[in-house]
Formats: sequence, structure tokens, C-alpha cells
Amino acid sequence: QVQLVESGGGLVQPGGSLRLSCAASGSIFNFYSMGWYRQAPGRQRDLVARITSGGGTEYGDSVKDRFTISRDNAKNTVNLQMNSLKPEDTAVYYCRIRVTQGIYWGQGTQVTVSS
Repeated sequence: QVQLVESGGGLVQPGGSLRLSCAASGSIFNFYSMGWYRQAPGRQRDLVARITSGGGTEYGDSVKDRFTISRDNAKNTVNLQMNSLKPEDTAVYYCRIRVTQGIYWGQGTQVTVSS
């Protein structure tokens, strides 16, 4: 089993910044990728950003040049720095990890961008 603990969500004004963190623990063997997805009410869950074991990154089109994903291998943690936030970034953000045993999700953290 793998456990994911997310932190860093909250309320921020448009143009502001937030930093999300996700810490993984448990039986982590052959880590493949770790990242963030988001889901707004009435919409599907979409990729925000992910990072592979080799350090490669992938971003959703709407967050490119605004969000940056990074990984701390020693702590099994992935961070998402979100800058220039927009109201349309409002969603529940979920951490996801893919390992040999399968895919695991965090419980989600709310990000609200509003004035």
C-alpha cells in the first residue's frame, strides 16, 4: 500500500501564488511517476503536471509557464508551485503516484482563486 498526504491548498486572490506538496509513504517500489490532477465541479479530472522517475515533466496546456512541478527524491515528495493563479484554476487538486503495484490517489485539497 502507498499513502499520499497532500497539503498547501487554500484561498488566494487572482494573480497570487500557492504551493502544494504531496508526501508519499508505504511500499514504494519502482516509482514511475508522481503528479497532480484537478477536478472542478461538473468537469472531468485533468492532468495539471507530473514528473517521471527520470525527471521528465509534463504539464496541462492551461498551466504551462505558470506552474512548476518538482520532486524531492529523498523525501518521496512532489511539490507544485502555482503562480499567476486565475479563477479558472479553482478545483480540488489530487496527488497521484504510479508505482509497480498500481496507481494511488490522495484525498484531494481545495484550491480556490477568488477576489
